[in-house]
Amino acid sequence: MGRGAAQAAVGKWRGAMNDGTVTLPWLVVRQDDNGNRYRVGRYATRAEAERIADSLDGRGHKQLYWVERISRAGTPAD
Repeated sequence: MGRGAAQAAVGKWRGAMNDGTVTLPWLVVRQDDNGNRYRVGRYATRAEAERIADSLDGRGHKQLYWVERISRAGTPAD
């Protein structure tokens, strides 16, 4: 691949990341022992989110971690 083609490919990838078309519908949420909830991260697949939640949960802290899917509107889906 020549330099021009490589730059075009990178530009195409960057555009895809910046135009809002990349969806990360899976959230990892943490709840501390005081009941406060925090979004840990957003992920493309449920498996990826569960892997992160499991690794955090395995650290032995008192926090609770779980995975939620968000709707297209950006709110947790029921």
